[in-house]
Amino acid sequence: MTTPSAIGRRAVLLGAAAMGLAGPALAQGAAPWPSRPIRFIVPFAPGGASDTTARLTGQHLSQRLGQPVVVENKAGAASVIGTAEAARAAPDGHTILLAPPPFVITQFAYPNLPYDPETAFRPVILLVTSPSLLFSRTGLATRGWPEILEMAKARPGVLTYGSPGNGSLPHLAMELLKLRAGVDILHVPYRGGGPAAADLAGGRIDLMISSPLDMAGNLAGGRAVPIAAATARRARAFPDLPTLGELGVPDYDSAGWFGVVMPAATPDAIATRLNAEFQAVLQVEEVAARLLTLGVEPAGGSAEDFQRHLTAERNRWRVAVPAAGVTVQ
Repeated sequence: MTTPSAIGRRAVLLGAAAMGLAGPALAQGAAPWPSRPIRFIVPFAPGGASDTTARLTGQHLSQRLGQPVVVENKAGAASVIGTAEAARAAPDGHTILLAPPPFVITQFAYPNLPYDPETAFRPVILLVTSPSLLFSRTGLATRGWPEILEMAKARPGVLTYGSPGNGSLPHLAMELLKLRAGVDILHVPYRGGGPAAADLAGGRIDLMISSPLDMAGNLAGGRAVPIAAATARRARAFPDLPTLGELGVPDYDSAGWFGVVMPAATPDAIATRLNAEFQAVLQVEEVAARLLTLGVEPAGGSAEDFQRHLTAERNRWRVAVPAAGVTVQ
């Protein structure tokens, strides 16, 4: 026979279990998370690889969380403006940041960042990786890297290359290429990858390192020519395109990637759930297929995996950026 006191104890235990299942924020005495729309800050202008990746994954994340995921483009200063905005946000799980390679690179190029990228954020997940390719304009007389290298050495500072801005990955990747190859090519910075790609397609600049996604329209229209993979391995979507290493550039890699981070003080339970939800989004067949079509590959993994990736990237660029002599005032 069950006594009233036993029934009471059982009720207390069941109630406690229910509270534990109610969600990470509720277990801490706060409102359930998410309780309002989530800001997904993209530190670049609309239309590029970062923007497309955020909107695609954000749409499916919204469906899973039952709250809108609003992409906010905060462009400028090679991602510093948008990253600073995210660093100032309340650590309540309602602001996340799409972290591109400049997330770890700018600290070595900008002497006075308004945040500490190693302590201001906690990693959530590595979303995608992306090959970087070296493109030339179609009007360039010779399109192979050996011929372009010969031209650059014969006419220092005459050839030009574009980038999304000072301190961006394409900027630093090209400066590293110049250093490794021993050539002088003039940098033309733009406010975003889209305008730089448009000028390459229009023949106003000669070269550019970019992701296939940022250059997709120009590739399809024949207005830009990929001449080498700017990564350690050949790009899966361009298996016949040699790497710069294969073409004689020593110790060169500038692979792209996008991950998600959030303010460092965000509760563990929220960060853990967000990682799980993004993992689920990346496993949606429609999402994975669309990402591959865009030229990026789904990544995933734990927050600890992403932290190891960030550490490896910092160690690489900690040496490469000063060696390339890149400092942005």
